[in-house]
Amino acid sequence: MVVGVVSWELHLDGCRSLKEKRRILKSLKDRLHNRFNVSVAETNHQDLWQRAELTCCVVSNERRHAESVLGAADRLVASDGFARVVNSSTSML
Repeated sequence: MVVGVVSWELHLDGCRSLKEKRRILKSLKDRLHNRFNVSVAETNHQDLWQRAELTCCVVSNERRHAESVLGAADRLVASDGFARVVNSSTSML
């Protein structure tokens, strides 16, 4: 069993409230979950308007599959127009 985890530090430039931030993050989390069947959570900076950390996890029986899913998820987050990736880290357990 392989557990793959990726975390993204995000900057949300246009956010003017926590409500707007939650809307953007919910949309991003829903797209990740629906497209790749991964678990996603906001794991840091919950009280800041323009900063967020999302963590995504996938469980697989093959390392190559986990890496493929996390790579595709990373490309989706990087292409999002509302969130800019400041930093990311990936690990396989």
